[in-house]
Formats: sequence, C-alpha cells, structure tokens
Amino acid sequence: MIKGFREFIMRGNVIDLAVAVVIGTAFTAVVTKIVEGVITPLINALGGGGKVGLGGSLRHGSPEIEKATFVDFGSVITAVINFILIAAVVYLILVVPMNKLQERRRRGQVEEPAAPAQDIALLTEIRDLLRTQNTSRS
Repeated sequence: MIKGFREFIMRGNVIDLAVAVVIGTAFTAVVTKIVEGVITPLINALGGGGKVGLGGSLRHGSPEIEKATFVDFGSVITAVINFILIAAVVYLILVVPMNKLQERRRRGQVEEPAAPAQDIALLTEIRDLLRTQNTSRS
C-alpha cells in the first residue's frame, strides 16, 4: 500500500497540481488586492451621492436598519470581475501552454510505422497462407 501511494505521489500530475494550487492561491491574493484597491473604488464612485457604492437600502430608517437592509451591487460586480480576471490569467498562463505542449507531444509521438523487415514480412505471408489452407480443409 505504501509503495502504491509513493508511486501516486511521485507522478508528475500530483506535483504539478500542488504547485498550481500554491501559485493559484498567491495569484488570487494579488488579484483580490488589485480589485479591492483599484476596481472597487471605481465602481463605488459610479454610485454617487451619499451611497457606499452601487446599491441602496430596502428600508429607510435608523442607520442600523439601513445598514442591515443595504443591497450592495458593487460587491457583486467586484466579485464577478475578480473571478473573470483570475479565470483569464489561469487560462492564459496554465491551460494554453499545456494544450500546446500536449499537441507537440502528440505530433512527436505519432510517427509513421517503419516497414517491417523483409524476413518478418515473409513470415507473415507464410502464416497467412497456412491459415487460409487450414480453414479451407475444415
């Protein structure tokens, strides 16, 4: 069981996946800070007035009620932008190069089969003749 587990861990896919998770986590933190520091203030500026971004209160009254019933569309837009940026970078940095690498490997692996040696071709022909003779006698 330990030997099988060791083989599983030593496969390139598991190690590549671990590296991708670590890099993805670090990159997510960078994108989140960019979105929070640059894009969110721009979206909030579009809200105008005394609002805290794009959104509004469902009920007016005391500040506690307005805070509890505030619908914040700006944070939803920020989350969507965050997701699109991360997905685009992961696609461009990981998926596209891996697809090209696999395509190159496929092109390199698919080779024209070499013609069999003359003695092997002759033996194959004899085998086929014997097979047809045996089936015709039966």
